[in-house]
Amino acid sequence: MTSTEQQQASEVEAVIRDTLAAHHSMYLATAGTAGPWNSGVYFAEVDPFTLVLVLETHGRTLTAIRENPVVGLVVSTGSPGQPFLQGRANVEILEGEDDAEVRRVLLAKVPEAAPFMDAPITAVRLKVPSWRVTDVMNGWLPGKELTAPGA
Repeated sequence: MTSTEQQQASEVEAVIRDTLAAHHSMYLATAGTAGPWNSGVYFAEVDPFTLVLVLETHGRTLTAIRENPVVGLVVSTGSPGQPFLQGRANVEILEGEDDAEVRRVLLAKVPEAAPFMDAPITAVRLKVPSWRVTDVMNGWLPGKELTAPGA
């Protein structure tokens, strides 16, 4: 990778980190036997390519994930004038200590998620192999891609 490509990758990663840090929620799209489904969820980032969240244990989103553990996601204010992220992720359903750690990390970032912790919920980890970052104000149209290390 040239120094120019490394600089561009660093800029893209900075926008990804800033966008993830600035948002508490995102849109998650699933596709199971009941068809496509989209939901809004609270999330926390472990790193730019790993996100954690909780889902209703008996909800349509988790049911679809159990059938097809690949999701689409969008992190955005809803305004195309502000940077937004698009990607897909592989989902891992967590239990035990991992579940407890997700709840801790999520509540540290998103205290308003506390009421959900008393409901029947399941923790999940999303591994994002690559992000597409669109930042119209900085001329990133089409968006810039950044691939996870080792992906």
